[in-house]
Amino acid sequence: MAAKLRKGDKVRVLAGKDKGREGEIQSVDPKSGKAVVEGLNIAIRHTRQSQTSRGGRVPKAMPIDLSNLALLDANGKPTRVGFRVEDGKKVRYAKTTGETV
Repeated sequence: MAAKLRKGDKVRVLAGKDKGREGEIQSVDPKSGKAVVEGLNIAIRHTRQSQTSRGGRVPKAMPIDLSNLALLDANGKPTRVGFRVEDGKKVRYAKTTGETV
């Protein structure tokens, strides 16, 4: 199935502890259906000190399920994503405005 959300997309969280907050997707894992959004769903990870890293309590963005994310259109409103063919290429478009993403 084609990817509705990709790295670099601006999204809004629809459910969970960060509901209503917005951010940019840093990475997507299509196999598990999750994405890491910059600055959202932060958890504290305790790391051991080593020669390269200092160690201690490190904040880390954890993955969020793709079903809990909505793409933001040009107006900054959450929208669903559709697909259509333009000039022989399959493109994503925002269902609210009809503009290509």
